[in-house]
Amino acid sequence: MLLISRSVCALHRLAAFSLRKLPGFLIFTLLNGYAAAGENPVSGQFIDLTYAFDEDTIYWPTAEPFELEVVFKGENERGYHYEANNFSAAEHGGTHMDAPAHFYRDRHTMEEIPLERLISEAVLVDVSTRCSDDPDCQIDVDDLKAWEAQNDMRLDHAVVLLRTGWGRFWPDRSRYMGTTERGEEAIAKLRFPGLHPDAARWLAEQRVVKAVGLDTPSIDFGRSRDFGSHVALSRQNIPIFENLANLDRLPPTGFTVVALPMKIRGGSGGPLRIIAVLPD
Repeated sequence: MLLISRSVCALHRLAAFSLRKLPGFLIFTLLNGYAAAGENPVSGQFIDLTYAFDEDTIYWPTAEPFELEVVFKGENERGYHYEANNFSAAEHGGTHMDAPAHFYRDRHTMEEIPLERLISEAVLVDVSTRCSDDPDCQIDVDDLKAWEAQNDMRLDHAVVLLRTGWGRFWPDRSRYMGTTERGEEAIAKLRFPGLHPDAARWLAEQRVVKAVGLDTPSIDFGRSRDFGSHVALSRQNIPIFENLANLDRLPPTGFTVVALPMKIRGGSGGPLRIIAVLPD
């Protein structure tokens, strides 16, 4: 650890040093080194891509909502202020991660997802103009190829974030989901954009992506019944981030994502705290 700390201190003095140029596993190692050296590991602008969990958090129509139970709040018998709560919620709701096991047998559960997939250089594909008034919009392969041509780079070795613009409706369940109803019958009324299964297969098979996330309740568009995009990504052990916030504040390239979910053993998904780090 001393060697790592000294190495990190030396790197810190190099003006050109940038975390986003490093692979995820090396970023994680360097952060540990910074912590041991007592130095600030990251400089830049931090953007929270996470919605807070509360009574307004949006969940799938068949899922249990978030509930916070106050155990104690106030001054206790020993004379100091104390707060403690219990919480309960479904795995899939609010800003969360779908583990590959959610839609494919014998794939990673939550605790098995490598950190290299969760701490990584990231890119933003913005299709909000095309999807702005179309709840049935599906991001297709042409959208992804157009991004590559415009940015002169491939969608490889990065977390790919997709902006549909639907985040502007959060937490209005009617506009964000297409319905306020709950239960199995409500699923047929869901309306929101997503990633076309052909585009998901293209990312999973023709490119090397770390994870894929977007600003809607599901990687598949609301009217999907076969969830082909979930299946295509999960087959390749690619995690999925859903209900992301503040994607309108991100550039197309040049930032790092740190996405750390609750580490639920055997979990098919769970709450996610995800941030983007933009360089100064």
